[in-house]
Amino acid sequence: MNPLIEWPENGQTRRARWRSEAGLAPPQLLEVVDDSLTADAAFAALRDGCALLWRGDWMNGRRLIQELTRRADRHFAFKAGDERSFAAHRQRQGQRAALLARLLVPLGPDYKLPLRRAQDVRPACREAWGKPDGSNSVLALRELLAVISAHEWRKKGVPVAAVGGSIHPHYGVFSPVRGEYVDLVAQAPLPPGCDLAFDIGTGSGVLAAVLARRGLNVVATDMAPRALACATENIERLGLAEKVSVVEADLFPDGRAPLVVCNPPWLPAQPSSPVEYAVYDPDSHMLRGFLDGLAAHLAPGGEGWLIMSDLAEPLGLRSRDDLLHWIGRAGLRVLDRIDTRPTHGKAQDRSDPLHAARAREITSLWRLAAQ
Repeated sequence: MNPLIEWPENGQTRRARWRSEAGLAPPQLLEVVDDSLTADAAFAALRDGCALLWRGDWMNGRRLIQELTRRADRHFAFKAGDERSFAAHRQRQGQRAALLARLLVPLGPDYKLPLRRAQDVRPACREAWGKPDGSNSVLALRELLAVISAHEWRKKGVPVAAVGGSIHPHYGVFSPVRGEYVDLVAQAPLPPGCDLAFDIGTGSGVLAAVLARRGLNVVATDMAPRALACATENIERLGLAEKVSVVEADLFPDGRAPLVVCNPPWLPAQPSSPVEYAVYDPDSHMLRGFLDGLAAHLAPGGEGWLIMSDLAEPLGLRSRDDLLHWIGRAGLRVLDRIDTRPTHGKAQDRSDPLHAARAREITSLWRLAAQ
């Protein structure tokens, strides 16, 4: 149950449920504000730790968060080419996110947004959180905008040529916007006689769909309820339900397969929100779990495909020797490695404080076999 918060407003004590996908603590100091508030005054209040509950016009609130984001970008920015550590970069990102998350909006008991010129956010909220429980709630405006954006992406979908259609990501499930890892799985040579694959940590189901389009039967696993629902919907939408089974499992399903595929989170760092678990893997927990269990789930002569970016290496978060040591310790050997370079926007963005590392990034499909 989301905790209850209280605040004074118009001579009354108001109460609502605190909602935070990132698990942020409820605000200790809250002030009700409206359209009379300037962006400079709002930023100063947020910087001092005060949460602001927006009661003004919805469109003005959206403009305000844009102005605050620009100020936060300047306040927390590294200079281009700054070689500070990744830890410092993440710390600043976290501080920036926490500051901007203190601009709040209310939601009614049916997810209705009680602000002037407010759009109907109820369908988006129901998709993200399920049936409303009848309680008023308060959440960060940025989080509500993320819910709305996810709703639009879910309707529109992300075209993926290798699946012959689009993937429709759900809120909290990573979107397949980086196409290079999908192309690697679509083009790598299949093991001889392969007719079955396990897709470990399927997420949106995109790699399971790629493997099914290549003629394989697939068992796709995940632990997250949102991912299981998302993958199931995408597989059904693509007409692949007879080829792909989506099951809840901690990494591996029962049995063995001639091909076991995993695209784990690439960076060994702590995520700050649920969707970041697709990018950040504390202590390389999922990566090491996949490697340690792979040999026991490979059919004789089978292959494990590990799809990984090497971005952790130039960032100093994990060495190539670490990865090779874990592979050998798990009783595995490297058959081949197929490399490609990412083409996403950040790889070309010289203003990104991590540009020097991103410019050297390589995404690889490691073909592994039991020793």
